Amino acid sequence: MAHLVSTDRFHVLPETSALQGHVRCLPIKTVWLFGHGAAGITGVILYPQLDALLVFLGLTAVTICAGHSVGMHRLLIHRSFETPRLVEYALVWLGTLVSMAGPIGMIRTHDLRDWHQRQTECPPHPAHQAAFWRDAWWQLCCEYRLDHPPKFVLEDRVKQDPIYRFIEKTWMWQQLPLALTLYALGGWAWVLWGCSLRIFVSLVGHWLVGHVSHRRGHQGWRIAGVPVQGYNIRYISLLTFGENWHCNHHAFPHSAKLGVERGQMDPGYYFIRALQKLGLASQLKTPDSEPERKGLQRVQAIVPTRR
Repeated sequence: MAHLVSTDRFHVLPETSALQGHVRCLPIKTVWLFGHGAAGITGVILYPQLDALLVFLGLTAVTICAGHSVGMHRLLIHRSFETPRLVEYALVWLGTLVSMAGPIGMIRTHDLRDWHQRQTECPPHPAHQAAFWRDAWWQLCCEYRLDHPPKFVLEDRVKQDPIYRFIEKTWMWQQLPLALTLYALGGWAWVLWGCSLRIFVSLVGHWLVGHVSHRRGHQGWRIAGVPVQGYNIRYISLLTFGENWHCNHHAFPHSAKLGVERGQMDPGYYFIRALQKLGLASQLKTPDSEPERKGLQRVQAIVPTRR
């Protein structure tokens, strides 16, 4: 049996296996995705309005950048910087509006995938190694259920927090206050564009970036001894707010700054720096803030293009 390693939140038990499991379809997740997709397309067809498009673009940018990338990923999951509690709640709530899961569900999903990718062998599902359409189905509509999973140990500051526990239980319903506000301001056009279309595009876009960034792209570093590597996807920083620098994230998972080489734009980090200047963010971590990850190897630096 292969030796298994524990991570901060997933502890290996004597019976734990990283390979014995199955992919299981989640009906609620499937209906949620395709329901919002159908509603969003309906909105585009029935209400081809500029104001609705601007609402879609604005809310998508805010929820993905301030919410998912900064609030959920860099703050709640990795604690790569600190904020006052109320600011943290606001950022994480915006991340919940992206509609992948609640805060505890996001931590569990992210860290279980990370645990899988740190073992000597990793199943195709958490490795994003299935073919394009199968991986889309698996990631967007299914989960990989282990027969004997590691123990999930969540820190008390999240586990015992009443706000996070409430959002976790009601994360799908968190769209309702936004939907009601959009309806009052712009009718069904704003609701279908600003909620349904935004949710569908955000979910599919998140999967697509994850699929590509685990298979191909620029690689500035690699981690020896693990089966899954991260890759940087160039030219889409403004669309992903820095989440496209996935090789860098594998190399320095603690860092608030994902675009660490010359020319790598990182709008999410720019937003964190803006919060810092306002006195709303502190203790920002960068690649050299913590000891080097075991097995980290330099592969290829970015070479600036000469003009």
